[in-house]
Amino acid sequence: MSLGAARETRKPRAARRYGAVNWRGLWVLYSRKAVLRFLRYGLESIAGPVASSCIFVLVFVLALDGGKAMSPDLTLAQFVVPGIVMFTLAQVAFDSAAVMIIHDKQDGVIQDVLMAPLTPLEIVVGYSLGAATNGLLTGGILLLIFAIFIDLPFVNLPMAIAFALGGTVLFAMVGMIVGIWSERWDHFSAAETFLVMPLGLLSGTFFSLERVPAGFEWLLLGNPMFHAINGFRAALTGHSDASLWLGAGMIAGLSLLLAAITWRLFAVGYRIKS
Repeated sequence: MSLGAARETRKPRAARRYGAVNWRGLWVLYSRKAVLRFLRYGLESIAGPVASSCIFVLVFVLALDGGKAMSPDLTLAQFVVPGIVMFTLAQVAFDSAAVMIIHDKQDGVIQDVLMAPLTPLEIVVGYSLGAATNGLLTGGILLLIFAIFIDLPFVNLPMAIAFALGGTVLFAMVGMIVGIWSERWDHFSAAETFLVMPLGLLSGTFFSLERVPAGFEWLLLGNPMFHAINGFRAALTGHSDASLWLGAGMIAGLSLLLAAITWRLFAVGYRIKS
């Protein structure tokens, strides 16, 4: 039998079947494209935010006397630290998600992701969970450092993990949308300056809700960052300024809404398909 005849009689290669979820492809996108790439630049991506947050807390607490009472049951340091940790991990999740997508778009790598046997939902899950993991890793390191010097009771650790995960996923979704929308780096910078930073500064990190002037409480109660910080602070110290159920519901609802929007943007290829 000739070589040509052998090729003609050879059975065609069967198409690979992945089942309902392409777990292998999802793991590769999550681990290699998101987490390992983040760790590769750890000096900038992890050490930078950790160091800047530690210096910020040190200066803030020393300037305002960290031992004075912020509330009947908390010192200033105990009140501020959970907010700084939560804001840091949320910002890292936002930056990680946005920067990954912008880099992939500019380098043309996003086309490889789109052509991979992954559904738009799997792409959203892979990117968002990777960015959330990066935020949780950075926030966890920061919390361990603060816990050495500041007395944090850790009242409810599972609730702390839940609010930390909810906050990172939420801001990872925001980062993905910003990354898809951004065509230049100044678009990303504008979103960070006019969206993320105001949400962080008006989040109750440095002041309690009772100190907000009457009629302006909505600035905090309508801010998902406030609810993420309030829930995280309550889990660590037992102090809460608002309903934890309201905060959890707002974070979960916004996360699902933004996930649906992100899925749709990937499905139609908005600003990512050449």
